[in-house]
Amino acid sequence: MEGVITCFHSKCVSLPIRTFPLSRVSSLSRWRNSNFVSSSRSVPQRTFCVSSSSSDTLVAGGSPKEDERRNKISSKKEGDDSEDLKFWMDKKGLPPCKVMLKERPAHDQKHKPIHYVAASEDLQKGDVAFSVPNSLVVTLERVLGNETIAELLTTNKLSELACLALYLMYEKKQGKKSVWYPYIRELDRQRGRGQLDVESPLLWSEAELEYLTGSPTKAEVLERAEGIKREYKELDTVWFMAGSLFQQYPFDIPTEAFSFEIFKQAFVAIQSCVVHLQNVSLARRFALVPLGPPLLAYCSNCKAMLTAVDGAVELVVDRPYKAGVPIVAWCGPQPNAKLLLNYGFVDEDNPYDRIIVEAALSTEDPQYQDKRMVAQRNGKLSQQVFQVRVGKEREAVQDMLPYLRLGYMSDPSEMQSAISSQGPICPISPCMERAVLDQLANYFMRRLAGYPTTPKEDDALLADPSLNPRKRVATRLVRLEKKMLAACLGATVDLLNQLPDTTISPCPAPYAPSLK
Repeated sequence: MEGVITCFHSKCVSLPIRTFPLSRVSSLSRWRNSNFVSSSRSVPQRTFCVSSSSSDTLVAGGSPKEDERRNKISSKKEGDDSEDLKFWMDKKGLPPCKVMLKERPAHDQKHKPIHYVAASEDLQKGDVAFSVPNSLVVTLERVLGNETIAELLTTNKLSELACLALYLMYEKKQGKKSVWYPYIRELDRQRGRGQLDVESPLLWSEAELEYLTGSPTKAEVLERAEGIKREYKELDTVWFMAGSLFQQYPFDIPTEAFSFEIFKQAFVAIQSCVVHLQNVSLARRFALVPLGPPLLAYCSNCKAMLTAVDGAVELVVDRPYKAGVPIVAWCGPQPNAKLLLNYGFVDEDNPYDRIIVEAALSTEDPQYQDKRMVAQRNGKLSQQVFQVRVGKEREAVQDMLPYLRLGYMSDPSEMQSAISSQGPICPISPCMERAVLDQLANYFMRRLAGYPTTPKEDDALLADPSLNPRKRVATRLVRLEKKMLAACLGATVDLLNQLPDTTISPCPAPYAPSLK
């Protein structure tokens, strides 16, 4: 039963009001209290073998004065936190592990150092680095106290992330009374930052989102943020749907107890550290695993995955490690845009990186229905998404051409020939081929022109060691996107240069397919 540290792709959805009787959710009262209040106290410089982990954004960031006050308090009580955390893990039955928690300085000296999981001894491929018992793993099954209820909620499109975030927010309000207090404190300490000291762009300012200008990721961030806002507006539905769920919390209903900004930070924090376990029940598929992300470093080309075993979640390493070296795990086959959105990092060696090209047949074309049939026969849709994978740009362009040629066809006899043809290539005239390639080349040039910086300027920015971490990770993303677009443009220009007669003018095409 394997699980990958994967990104949460499903869009945030509103919580539908249900009509089933509250008696069916009486067991939800097990949604026990254990506040998400962050004691932001830092862990001393020494390393220690622990099972604490992940995201800090479950806490709302306070004002600069509040942060300064908390930092002063934490520095006075620095020694207590590690003892509390270790005591909590020992008490909960953490088996002996082969990892330790280390730290590196944060870019912003006002923030506490970044914690990360490293090997506490030399490890060989196949060694179990750690095994976290289920008593230390937070899932909907554990939170809701009943697997049937958990499945009921999730199948009715109640977001798992919203459930987990709301649970930990109420737990945080319990302070040290919460059984999860040491874990919540560690999440708070991390401030939702990944190992590059960067939060998801969902928590960036408007000015910082400008770093992503030209990238489709910017629009994805805004769309995800709107989804989170819709979830927040529906939180009270959970309260009224199952009053027993929160009867142990002496607090107001969700939207009165928590501002949208607090919920958003909590949601993004959960998003940054949730683990998607495979081959488990629906109620256990999204899990918060101490020692998992973001304390666990990510690597797109490794094979180590967090795996659900009998009574625990463990990590078996896929390579040897020297003591003190950060442990890495696979983050799933995700493009860099998703890694940044969900985890706040970009992997320049990501073999799964890709960009999207969307093409659509013109609905105003009198032959639209016929062309749609041809497209479907060849495994394409009237609105088709093409995946351009890194290193496979030329193949992606070749895959787009038959579809675009089909859109350019206007002669009924050619249309009939294309319908009866079993091959992927449509018959087309030289001037039409020129028009197709011109449109594709112009499209790639237009996208490249949408970025405010050139590749050379990106390189210069990244060479600056003092560059803001958020701008650094954004620059890495857009630079990688530009490389893929430039490779696509190069492949298209090569095809243009291979035309028998490059002087032929492109044919007019009133119903050319659209590209975006």
